[in-house]
Amino acid sequence: MLRLGSAAFTLNGVFRGDGMATATQGRITDWRDEWFEFEDATYLNMSTQGPMPKVALRAVQAALEWKKFPQHLSDAAYFEIPNRVRASLARLIGGSPSEIAITTGASDGMAAVALGLWWKPGDEILTGKGEFPAQFATWRPLEQREGVQLRAVGPRDRFLTADDFIGALTPKTRLVSLSLVRFDDGSRIDAARLAAACHAQGAYLLLDVSQCCGALPMDVAQLGADFVTSAGYKWLLGPYGTGFFWARSEHIPQMRPAPFYWMATEGADNFAALDFEQAAPGNGARRWDAAETPSFLNLAALDAALELVLRIGPETVYAHNDKLISQLFERLPRDRCVTASPLDPARRGPYGCFAARSPEKTHALFERLKKENVIVGLRQGNLRVSPHLYNTERDIDRVVAVITV
Repeated sequence: MLRLGSAAFTLNGVFRGDGMATATQGRITDWRDEWFEFEDATYLNMSTQGPMPKVALRAVQAALEWKKFPQHLSDAAYFEIPNRVRASLARLIGGSPSEIAITTGASDGMAAVALGLWWKPGDEILTGKGEFPAQFATWRPLEQREGVQLRAVGPRDRFLTADDFIGALTPKTRLVSLSLVRFDDGSRIDAARLAAACHAQGAYLLLDVSQCCGALPMDVAQLGADFVTSAGYKWLLGPYGTGFFWARSEHIPQMRPAPFYWMATEGADNFAALDFEQAAPGNGARRWDAAETPSFLNLAALDAALELVLRIGPETVYAHNDKLISQLFERLPRDRCVTASPLDPARRGPYGCFAARSPEKTHALFERLKKENVIVGLRQGNLRVSPHLYNTERDIDRVVAVITV
């Protein structure tokens, strides 16, 4: 029996390291059963688009019934699903449900900070050179709008580190905004170290965790960030057009007033008595919810997907992926390829990148992999291999086989 947004069955197991889980009663659970078959493809592209698990598809099908027979749709349903999603996300990142807004992607969270902070001319925003374009699309317009300056920090060595940003801080720095795990090389920043340096001089830290949330154990208190934003369609296994924004509770009341989604108004859950002439957002981050937050199709799928993410555990995904990526790096033919991610697992996210010996050869290798139906990403001249629990060592074998032909 299936209720909207969850499954009636449970999967009680602990990680073995090969995509399998050993149940506490001795039963074997194969996490790969949670996804549909990829036909003859080897899908190693989670960092671009996470495939929808079976339980999420069933949740969408149940949500369609509400639209088909709206007489079964209660007023409470508009709030129950978003509240469950908030609660699941809070468990996942160690925050409070009241600190979480439900968005359509990582850009929404950045926009909330861009419009919510009180800026003054001369304030400085730091991001990383070559960061994901959403960083520049968000902060560059503020130079003209608010008179702030956006500065891109480059690495002193091969990969950007917390020390690079700490060395770039000035008395004018108001915000540091960057990815916890880079999209182009998989490197991971020491967020706690950077946060401490930011806070020592009164600056904020915003982290985009789209490339690791759900596949890397995460606690916002330990990260030290002031704001966290994420897409929901990658490692969170949700549909495209989902995401979340987390703001530290003490910052929320200090943010600038701005238009908000009407369902964030106190009393909005009473559809029979909507009197909002003096509308003001209720407490918490839901004021930044995307309009039509309880989109039943998208949010029902995300609700179910998050329950699966929590059952599996990000630590399980990370350990599994670390094993596969380490095997890939060990087996790359050195005369043809170079690693493009940190070799130290503590300095990278849940995936790894490599390249051929020239940009032309890298692109040709990408095309050859695609022709063999081995699906990886090509980002900034690197081949990005991002597996999940449905992948095994045989998939790494297939990548290496294509390279060495």
